[in-house]
Amino acid sequence: MPLLLLDLDNTLLDRTGAFRNWGRAFLEQIGAPASDLDWLLSIDADGLTDRWDVADALRDRYRLRIPSIDLVDDLRAGVIRRTRLDPLVACALQIATDAGWVPVVVNNGTVQQDETRIRQTGLDRYVADWVISEDVGVSKPNPRIFALAAQRVRMPLRSAWIIGDGPEADIGGAAATGLPSVWLHRGRRWHETRFAPTRTADGVIPAVAAVLAA
Repeated sequence: MPLLLLDLDNTLLDRTGAFRNWGRAFLEQIGAPASDLDWLLSIDADGLTDRWDVADALRDRYRLRIPSIDLVDDLRAGVIRRTRLDPLVACALQIATDAGWVPVVVNNGTVQQDETRIRQTGLDRYVADWVISEDVGVSKPNPRIFALAAQRVRMPLRSAWIIGDGPEADIGGAAATGLPSVWLHRGRRWHETRFAPTRTADGVIPAVAAVLAA
């Protein structure tokens, strides 16, 4: 039974879509033009920008008197509330499980936010376990976090595949660990020259299909 190690944000869960929906509602609430959503998405940078920096950018641009801590809390809660598990993703995970694979989430994030989303969306019913960087003290692309994921479900790391949208964190981590990978391109081109994904897919569903076919 081989391991299937999967990223969470913009792989299993549409984090960007949830942030976009929160941003649209927030801009409407403060009376900002809807066209500013593109600016907000660029500031967020797919969640790579620190939440406090996003809050400060909002305060500066719109001269808000809302404390940064309240903006950060609203952002986090709003994104969690708007996150949904695509039924087709759940189906793909179930198919992988039925085929003998063991899906485990490996994500760089905070325990409270990630575990809340995993449980609230029902994703916990389709994965064997999860490893969050804040909890284990090591982040992707460090191979150690993938080894910890294997230990968590008491399985060997060999024969595992890694699926994710992060060129450095996921595909770089797979390369450093010596494992095959599937990169979710999300309309982007691959530019890294140090390593490359084993397969490329436009979403987690064809990515799982590629792993099962391999």
